[in-house]
Amino acid sequence: MPQRPTVKAIGVISGTSMDGIDVSVVETDGEAFVEPGPGRTFSYPAELRKTLQDLIAEPARAQSEPLEDLERAVTSAHIDAIRRFMEETGIPSKDVSLIGFHGQTVYHRPEIRFTRQLGLGAMVAQELGVDTVDRFRHADVASGGEGAPFVPLYHRALASSLPQPIMILNLGGVGNVTYIDGETVIAFDTGPASALLDDFVLRRRGLSFDENGKLAASGKVNEKLVAEFMSNPFFERPAPKSLDRQDFHARAKSVEALSDEDGAATLAAFTIESVAAALRHVPRAPQRWLVTGGGRLNAHFMERLHERLGVPVDPVEAVGWNGDFLEAQAFGYLAVRSTLGLPLSLPTTTGVPYPMPGGELHRAA
Repeated sequence: MPQRPTVKAIGVISGTSMDGIDVSVVETDGEAFVEPGPGRTFSYPAELRKTLQDLIAEPARAQSEPLEDLERAVTSAHIDAIRRFMEETGIPSKDVSLIGFHGQTVYHRPEIRFTRQLGLGAMVAQELGVDTVDRFRHADVASGGEGAPFVPLYHRALASSLPQPIMILNLGGVGNVTYIDGETVIAFDTGPASALLDDFVLRRRGLSFDENGKLAASGKVNEKLVAEFMSNPFFERPAPKSLDRQDFHARAKSVEALSDEDGAATLAAFTIESVAAALRHVPRAPQRWLVTGGGRLNAHFMERLHERLGVPVDPVEAVGWNGDFLEAQAFGYLAVRSTLGLPLSLPTTTGVPYPMPGGELHRAA
């Protein structure tokens, strides 16, 4: 049972790939009680997406230009997505107490204590008539935190009734984990997940990804190269820690001498070893791993992980979660926590000096 009254909150986010605006809904007390609802993904207008991609390719502009018109356009696209979501799911705005509006990240440099997400929370609140929280990451980054990941406390709420310790593994372009054991929450990037393999397959075969890991499964792993990749000091660095998608690309060029099959097999094996290396940085080995992100759909990844880790490794859907909308739901959940003054990040998740509240509330009226 919830400890506090529950509220219905919509969360909305577009990731750095900008392949869509994810919208979902949760009912929550901002603590351990969470009931996730449906989710939808809506595309950016093509011209707006292109403008954003061009901006991200020019970091100096993304950091310093006012970008007022672009920010309004991004906000309008999110408002349209939220409206369509409510229409398609039959959720009336009067039933929604809060919107968690992440905005579009265009520049993130925690080492200089700066992060920028385009989006006007006040405009969302005014046009939709629902109180809106935005600027989730700013307090964390201003205090010396990494400003990411921000989903771990939502993972903790979702996993509160599951046997622990448990590890939530997100296999996107970069891999990251949330380790949960009661009140202990540790989060960090593990290393490249799908990024190196996707880029390799695109160069060699013109495909956007290795479907089901078939190419990797058909090749022979070059163990010497995997050992070289794993000698990177990143894997010994204590948590929390984070990576950029491009950080291992130069070193990974050594697979170019291999065949398509062997190169894919070697990069996949590197991903598996980098995930296993996460065990160096948690107090106890988890009883189970739950996998989200696109990598959970890669049968080769999932089979190798199970073999390597020696415990159950399942997609998050196995426990009733929706791996496509966890992040959108998380920002609905964090919006509720923000209004209660509860922490959104911890020293063990972002490296912030103390449990850090955050977010800014914009009233609808």
